[in-house]
Amino acid sequence: MKSVAIIGGGVAGIEAAGRLSESGVSVTIIERSDKIGGRLNQWFALFPGRQHSDVLLGKLKSRIKNGVNIILNSTLQGIERNDDGFALMLNNNKVITANAVLLTTGFDLFDASRKEEYGYGIYDNVVTSVELEKMFRSGKIATTQGKVPERIGFIHCVGSRDEKAGNPHCSKVCCITAVKQAIEVKELLPDASVYLFYMDLRMFGRHFEELYKEAQFKHGIQFVRARLSEAFENPDGSLQIRIEDTLLGKPMKMQLDMIVLMVGIQQDRSKGNILEIAGIGNDSDNFIHQPDPYFELSSTGVEGIFCAGGITGPKTMEETLVEARAAVSDIGRYLNNGLEVNEPVNSLKNHD
Repeated sequence: MKSVAIIGGGVAGIEAAGRLSESGVSVTIIERSDKIGGRLNQWFALFPGRQHSDVLLGKLKSRIKNGVNIILNSTLQGIERNDDGFALMLNNNKVITANAVLLTTGFDLFDASRKEEYGYGIYDNVVTSVELEKMFRSGKIATTQGKVPERIGFIHCVGSRDEKAGNPHCSKVCCITAVKQAIEVKELLPDASVYLFYMDLRMFGRHFEELYKEAQFKHGIQFVRARLSEAFENPDGSLQIRIEDTLLGKPMKMQLDMIVLMVGIQQDRSKGNILEIAGIGNDSDNFIHQPDPYFELSSTGVEGIFCAGGITGPKTMEETLVEARAAVSDIGRYLNNGLEVNEPVNSLKNHD
């Protein structure tokens, strides 16, 4: 039986594992956390249809009940060629072998504390978009002081389209996420005033424009084309922000009870990350280099190692699932053709 090791147990990894297993391939998922599901575990509802994330996660998990080996709390430390494919060294001194490898390690979120002027980690009521999702799950939005916020501001492009932060790229899904979250805030707090401070609005996907119009006309959410320059905390824990209205070209001040930072998507840049271990290059945006993104979407340039999902760049859930399915197709052809591995062993890095 042919075998595939999947590094990363998020949406792409689970979807690929289920489809490979159904086709008779032996699959092992290697997940660094204590449960599978990846970023989906952090989300309350999904755009644009607002389905609960647990529903999608349940469907994905149902596909891998049988025939998929899952190794939790484990990370890849090294990878080497062997006669049949690869030997993978894990942090717990385990070694597993596989005929092919699929990288689905996803993405990192920008560390909002790097933007000190926004006050994250300094002021209590400055939170990230991920932290707001936790509030949605609890069914309660409140300030650190226990107050129901009356004025909430969302700041777009935190760590995205930002040369100084090393992220010149657009994170693609932040705009629609902000619109979705703003609507959810209004549903929980209908009397609250909600403001979205954006650089540009990029409603690129199907039904995204409809959600944007719903936010404006049904919920009265206010969109302000502006850049935040500074945030300050008042003695009562509320916040004062200084912004520049980029349409009017005028500076403005505003009082808010809570600020939500829409943190951007970036590739893992830590020492010894998955790309370094596998000896795979990255592009100018630091995401994985795809030699031919048109006809070999899952190719990494290293024969026998494939990729899918957030490791290839910011994308929607639908796009992640499509990439996972494309990778399964490519892996199937690779395994069934019995391709010979001609690449030298030293092309793969082995990290102790």
